[in-house]
Amino acid sequence: MPNTLQSPPQQVQNGVSDDLLITAHAAIIAGRHFNQQASNLAKQGYMGAYPSSLGQEACQVAAALALEPADWLFPTYRDSVAVMSRGIDLAEVLSPFHGSSHCGYAPTKTHTAPEATPLATHTAHAVGLAMAAKFAGDSTVALAMCGDGSTSEGDFHEALNLAAVFEAPVVFLVQNNGYAISTPVSRQMRAASIAAKGEGYGMPAYRVDGNDFEQVYPRLHEAVERARAGGGPTLIEAMTYRMGPHTTSDNPDRYRSREEVEQWRGRDPLTRIQHQMYQRLPNAKTHIENAILAAEKIASEARTSMMQLQMPNPQDLFAHVYANPPATLSAVAEEYAQQHAAQNGENA
Repeated sequence: MPNTLQSPPQQVQNGVSDDLLITAHAAIIAGRHFNQQASNLAKQGYMGAYPSSLGQEACQVAAALALEPADWLFPTYRDSVAVMSRGIDLAEVLSPFHGSSHCGYAPTKTHTAPEATPLATHTAHAVGLAMAAKFAGDSTVALAMCGDGSTSEGDFHEALNLAAVFEAPVVFLVQNNGYAISTPVSRQMRAASIAAKGEGYGMPAYRVDGNDFEQVYPRLHEAVERARAGGGPTLIEAMTYRMGPHTTSDNPDRYRSREEVEQWRGRDPLTRIQHQMYQRLPNAKTHIENAILAAEKIASEARTSMMQLQMPNPQDLFAHVYANPPATLSAVAEEYAQQHAAQNGENA
């Protein structure tokens, strides 16, 4: 007799299937372990500093999963979990914080721009790439991530205006985590929301719960596909919270209460997606246990691979600046080489 047994049908809630929920949870918990390992490495002196995205992992993972491999991600310095969720080597993700490179991975191969430290400058770059894709007639979409503090920068407003005017296929994801370092949002703007700024530039704009993958992913995916179909840009304000310090050199107790942190800890995106798994999946416990084991391995591999990174040649600082270096730069490079040699007891 033919086997008539079939797998149970996939549940889909808010545009998130069971399989996608499992994938997202594994990426979120991997990001949680990666954030902790990277923070530990910085505290132990192996990296200068690390800007953790603890508490923002749902936004990070949703951004990566909403894109096709040919699409471009434009992350900030706090978006390492989004970068690693695109499959980029962990040592390459950490190398800029280690000081061994400006950008450990190849942007043109990974379709992931360098993690931008200057606030909001990369949003204009994302618009430029999106416009180029539109002019070329291909279906590439750019997704630019930034924080609430970036929305106070002129580059952010110029990027939104340019994208709206030229209907560029770009999505702006603003992770509103409550603070621009120590400055609360209430001291950054008088607008009712960051989403309202998008509406002011003539593009669809939405505010979503950034700590709930089942809410932030569908809105991002919808915006990406709308851009791909020629519908132009979208701004999404994801309400989330930075549960850790701004960087490992920051003391957040100076500008926010621990009670506030504990309130947001009750909205932890990892806890929420695990709760959703228990609601939807009969074997949720097994998936969660397997994801924890995989995440622990990822964190261990990140530490091992980072420890093997080599410091660059200081002279590389002067390389790739000009095709034909001017005499002034060559003179500075020579002077630096002599000083470095003297400090290390070498012959120049």
